[in-house]
Amino acid sequence: MINARTIQTSSYNVTVNKTAESLDSLRIVLIADLHLGYSVGTSQMRQMVNKINDQNPDLVVVAGDIFDNEYEALDNPDELATILGNIKSTYGTYACYGNHDIQEPILAGFTFPKKGKKMSDPRMDSLLEKAGITLLSDEYTLIDDAFYLYGRPDYERPGRGITTRKTPEEITSVLNHEKPIIVIDHEPRELDELADAGVDLDLCGHTHDGQVFPLTLITDLVWENACGYLQKGSMHNIVTSGVGVFG
Repeated sequence: MINARTIQTSSYNVTVNKTAESLDSLRIVLIADLHLGYSVGTSQMRQMVNKINDQNPDLVVVAGDIFDNEYEALDNPDELATILGNIKSTYGTYACYGNHDIQEPILAGFTFPKKGKKMSDPRMDSLLEKAGITLLSDEYTLIDDAFYLYGRPDYERPGRGITTRKTPEEITSVLNHEKPIIVIDHEPRELDELADAGVDLDLCGHTHDGQVFPLTLITDLVWENACGYLQKGSMHNIVTSGVGVFG
């Protein structure tokens, strides 16, 4: 519980051998797994936003699991939107959804069967919009004509309007490979495929680096990169252990 209340930062330096207009560097803050709900609320978000702004970022990306399944569990949605809206960066804040960014009953981290497709609550989308966070759902944006940012839907639960998410090849086929290509994806999957497709930087969360013993013993067996940095060919993959807790 003490560790869960103390947000720590890790720094990584990577080099992408491409031209990005007039940019010679880009300072990105990656966050993921906020799990806003019963366990995480306004006090942790204030701490997080302060730590983000201390980094003076050019870009902030949120790699999924912003919510913890139940919108009703948020302690104060309006205040949360205001707090998240205080994130400051040059190019703004962008996000993709994860497997918990859907509306479904949850108890102690366990979810229950539900008829129909599981999707995000529209109020979740609205909160992000109020906070000035741009949600990328299997789509890209070209930022400052310098680099691409692509947000992938979750591998297991792609969400509203998406039946099957695009493959890495489909993602990059419409992009100019002479510019840097950055991908945010909740789960660190398809690393070889993303590297082969020409992605330069893949930013992920989901694993919590096991979160608690004994799960910490098996994460490296489940994920090629359970936490931290991994290079695949010319692609850099970074996985954060996350801001919040689930369950």
